[in-house]
Amino acid sequence: MNQLKQNLIRFSFVVTFLFLLIPHFTQAQVVKESTKKRISIGFGLFSDVWMKTPDGMKTRTINQGVNIFATYNVPFGKSNFGLSIGLGLSIHNLYWNYMFKGSNDSLQFIKVPDNISYKRSKLTLPYLEIPVEFRFKTKSKFAVGIGFKVGYMIYAHSKWVGDDYLFETTNTLKTSFKDIKNIEKFTYGPTVRIGYKWIHVNAWYSLSSLFTKGIGPDMYPISIGFLLMPF
Repeated sequence: MNQLKQNLIRFSFVVTFLFLLIPHFTQAQVVKESTKKRISIGFGLFSDVWMKTPDGMKTRTINQGVNIFATYNVPFGKSNFGLSIGLGLSIHNLYWNYMFKGSNDSLQFIKVPDNISYKRSKLTLPYLEIPVEFRFKTKSKFAVGIGFKVGYMIYAHSKWVGDDYLFETTNTLKTSFKDIKNIEKFTYGPTVRIGYKWIHVNAWYSLSSLFTKGIGPDMYPISIGFLLMPF
């Protein structure tokens, strides 16, 4: 099962690369005009702002993430309005001054002590998502979208680069904990998007907490970024 989850992560990065090539193919008119009107594909970069973090927890100013998606669009007659539903993948990263200790079945996250030096400590959170959106798009390609998405956690893991805190030495330790427990499996919240032609800015507000209730702080992200939607 762990190997399957690792393969899903590798697959997501391959898909991300392929999405970067989409503008080249669309310029070559590989995709028919009728298909463009029904299918939207997008690639985005964003940063998370983590809310309600407990006292003493510090997060990086930029917590970069990536998302890709494809939606099927249903227009409302001949109007500029429509509804879309699809499937996507978002990978969030939380860079913080905390680290994990223990085994995979009984991990605890604790604040990094002052006597431990580190270069990177992050928590990676990939979600498979179902986005739904009401859209408005003019003939000049100006677009606005208001929607909602639900995500399912597929493989939460951490990465540490710094002092070897496991054996309490100053030797450099590069390690990770996989399939971290006590994180909410589902995430959900409203979305908003505005753009012109291929370039859009978007935001997502999480209504769900990162950690399981009663296990960790009631913290959640607000994501702000941009999208490229070639068709």
